[in-house]
Amino acid sequence: MTALGKLVRSTTFRLTLVYLTIFALYAAALLIYFALNTGRLITEQITETVDAEISYLSEQYATGGLRRLILIIENRSLRPGSSLYLVTTPNGQGLAGNVGSLAPGVIENTGWSETVYRRLDDQETTEHRALARVTQLSGGFRLLVGRDLEERRRLFGIVAHAAQWSLLVVIVLGIGGGIFVARRVLRRIDAMTGTAQRIMAGDLSDRLPVGRSGDELDRLAENLNAMLERIEALMVGLKEVSDNIAHDLKTPLTRLRNRAEEALASSGSEAEYRAALERTIEESDGLIRTFNALLMIARAESGQARGNMDDFDAADVAKGIHELYEPLAEDDGMSLRVKAAPARLHGNRELIGQALANLVENAIKYGKPSAVVQPLDPAAAARTREILIDARREGDNVLLSVTDHGPGIPEADRKHAVERFVRLEASRTQPGSGLGLSLASAVATLHGGELRLGDSHPGLTATLAIPARAAGSDRLAAQTQDVPQKVA
Repeated sequence: MTALGKLVRSTTFRLTLVYLTIFALYAAALLIYFALNTGRLITEQITETVDAEISYLSEQYATGGLRRLILIIENRSLRPGSSLYLVTTPNGQGLAGNVGSLAPGVIENTGWSETVYRRLDDQETTEHRALARVTQLSGGFRLLVGRDLEERRRLFGIVAHAAQWSLLVVIVLGIGGGIFVARRVLRRIDAMTGTAQRIMAGDLSDRLPVGRSGDELDRLAENLNAMLERIEALMVGLKEVSDNIAHDLKTPLTRLRNRAEEALASSGSEAEYRAALERTIEESDGLIRTFNALLMIARAESGQARGNMDDFDAADVAKGIHELYEPLAEDDGMSLRVKAAPARLHGNRELIGQALANLVENAIKYGKPSAVVQPLDPAAAARTREILIDARREGDNVLLSVTDHGPGIPEADRKHAVERFVRLEASRTQPGSGLGLSLASAVATLHGGELRLGDSHPGLTATLAIPARAAGSDRLAAQTQDVPQKVA
């Protein structure tokens, strides 16, 4: 398609033509209205003037007779102007006036009429138009007084001429303006189209151009760029997940296969076979937990879990997690304590409970104090093995935090620690898949919040900071037991 064809077919150009047509019709209607009202005003002025003259001449005829009327008519006929006068006998023969000829039947009928006429002093045979009134005097004589309509015709001509030029100017300016606007919009749309084609070709890092005008195209480009950034982040995350799954799940799958081969190759007893099967089931459960964790992260990052949000008390979630994990912490030589104040929250109770459970599991596994820095005081030693679950309201946010007194996470590694399958050097000797903090971060992001990792001197404080968004609701969610899935 040629550039002119694209221009003519553009929505902007068509809208410009529509607006141009509407404006032209409005201007034409305005000019017609002006011309008609001006013509009506001129006609009213003519009728008032003619009526006044007929009244005066009739009075003169009544007081001075026919001779006085003829004398006045002859005097007025000699004056330059557009006034018409004619006095005739009862049979229509002219006695005085400046009218040479009239249309047939005009002088015989009294009243108003618009007629063609020719003046006595006209050198040409051109006929003019006039608005005249005929009245019958006593004795059967007839008196015609009128005004030439050339002024009205000339006014209509001026209006028509102005309308023609105005319409021409409007059309030229409208088409020119339409071409200018359409080319400007097409230039921006072509730039967006080129960028979209490069993005479709695989370059997800490209972005639509955004101008400085802040108009609807700029707002559209900004929203599309935000969408592209989200898509790019999801694609990068998908690639990372695929790479991580291929890398991190290869080892447990290989170990699972080797154990099965070893059990088949050896001719052991039934107890050995049972032990091999139990190890295989345990390894399979670990793989299932990993895949379930990845699915939960995908649900959180895609926003699918927003449909299951409700109002509930974050303190109930913290107490439920404490009750569930307290025996596990004691078996591992740790003590689990909860400090929960009423903190109403609007969100997905299941995912928030799972995220908090992941933080508690990480604290139990990695939050043990180093044997080198164990305090001699038994009370102080007990405090270092304490894990605190805290739920509280702070401003517009609800904070769910887990604090331990272990080695913590160095500040330089905290951003890296929330990525999928990431396990720091200090945690590589512990079982796990490296998805716990990643899931907690995804759940916080789903609710418009964030996962904060800070120092507890010593140790780590992991905090889910989530906007409350529960105003106007006085009920709490049904009291259901939080049984989270284990995600390391």
